[in-house]
Amino acid sequence: MVVAGLVLAGAAALIHGYIFYLESVVWTAPRTRAVFGVRSEQDALTTQALAFNQGFYNLFLAVAVVAGIVAVATGATAIGATLVFTGAGTMLAASLVLVVSRPAMLRAALIQGLPPLLGVVALAVGLTG
Repeated sequence: MVVAGLVLAGAAALIHGYIFYLESVVWTAPRTRAVFGVRSEQDALTTQALAFNQGFYNLFLAVAVVAGIVAVATGATAIGATLVFTGAGTMLAASLVLVVSRPAMLRAALIQGLPPLLGVVALAVGLTG
């Protein structure tokens, strides 16, 4: 179960890396605007600095999870699990904030939150089992 948890957490890190790309690199692109429900290019330009910053939060969470996976893989299980639980747990919490604040974004919240949830549960079961 530990391996399954790390794989799922790794998938969550990849998703959040992609979210970083969308928010910090291609925020004003028509496809990105459609994904996030930003209606116009002007709205995207107005919110670009906020999205840029938010994208880096997603990147940092992904980096923490990847560092945790590497730590577990190299035998530093306590440190690695702490990083994975913190990074993936924060990803999950952010997805809950998203769905509570914008219920129409349920699909996005599930994409953002389900892999880290499953990763945390599988890792916890694996470490305690």
